[in-house]
Amino acid sequence: MRAFLALAFFALSAPAVAQPLPNHADPDAREILPMQGAVPAIRFLTTADFPPFNFRDSTGELIGFNVDLAKRICAEVNIACTLQAWPWDQAANALADNQGDALIAGLAVSAENGERFDFSSTYLALPGRFVTRTDDAAVFSVAGLKGKTVALREGSAHAQFMARYMPDVTVAPFATEIDALSALRDGKADAYFGDAMRTAFWLNENPDCCSFAGEPYFRPELFGEGLTIAVPAGNDAIRHTIDWALVRLKQNGALDELYLRWFPVGFY
Repeated sequence: MRAFLALAFFALSAPAVAQPLPNHADPDAREILPMQGAVPAIRFLTTADFPPFNFRDSTGELIGFNVDLAKRICAEVNIACTLQAWPWDQAANALADNQGDALIAGLAVSAENGERFDFSSTYLALPGRFVTRTDDAAVFSVAGLKGKTVALREGSAHAQFMARYMPDVTVAPFATEIDALSALRDGKADAYFGDAMRTAFWLNENPDCCSFAGEPYFRPELFGEGLTIAVPAGNDAIRHTIDWALVRLKQNGALDELYLRWFPVGFY
C-alpha cells in the first residue's frame, strides 16, 4: 500500500471539486472535555514514507494529511505539539517505549495492537468502491453487473467482499490492483472493485478513462477500521483530548478542508 501511494501521489494535481466528505468523529466525544492542564503537550510520532499522509517534501520537511491533522489537533486544544518521524518498523515500539504520546501513521486496529495500545475514533475510513469507464458510471447499478465481469486483486479483502455479498457476479482476479484497473481501462473487464483511496490516485492519472460508480461500501470487518491515532493503553487523557479535538475539527470545517487539500480526487 505504501509503495502504491508513494508512486501515485506525486502525479496528483487535479483541482478539488464538490464531493461527499468523511464524517466519522464520535459526537459523544463532545461531552468529554479535556481537563485544563491534564495534557500540557502531545508528542506525536509518525513515519516519513506514506504519502500523502506523512512524508518528506523536496526540502526534507515533514508534510502530509496526518502531519497537518496532528498540528490542528494541538492548536484546537491550545497545547504544545511535537512531531517526530520514525521508520515504520520501529514506530509502534517507540510509542510503547514512551518515546511519544500518540502515533499518527495508519497503525492497524488489530487484536494484537489492541493489547498494547488504545485508539482514537476513526478520522478517515477506507471504503471499497466500484469503478467503471466514465460513460458507464452514470447508469451503474449492482443489479446491472449480471453477465458482466468485475476485475479485482486476487486474495484481497475486496475479493472476499464480492464472494460474500455478490457471489453471482463474475470476477476476474489479477495479481495487483494496477493490473486489475488496467484491465478495466483496456476493455478486458466491465468494472473494478477495490480500495477507494488507492484507486483515487489511479483515477487521477487516467481521467479520460474511468470514474467511481455507485456508493462507497464501509465494511470494517473486511476493510479495517480506517485511520485512527494510537496511544499507549490506558492513557485516557491523551485519547479523550484527541477525540474531543477531532469532533471540534469536523464541526469547524478544518477536517473537511484537510481532506479536500490532500485528496482532490475524493473517494467517498
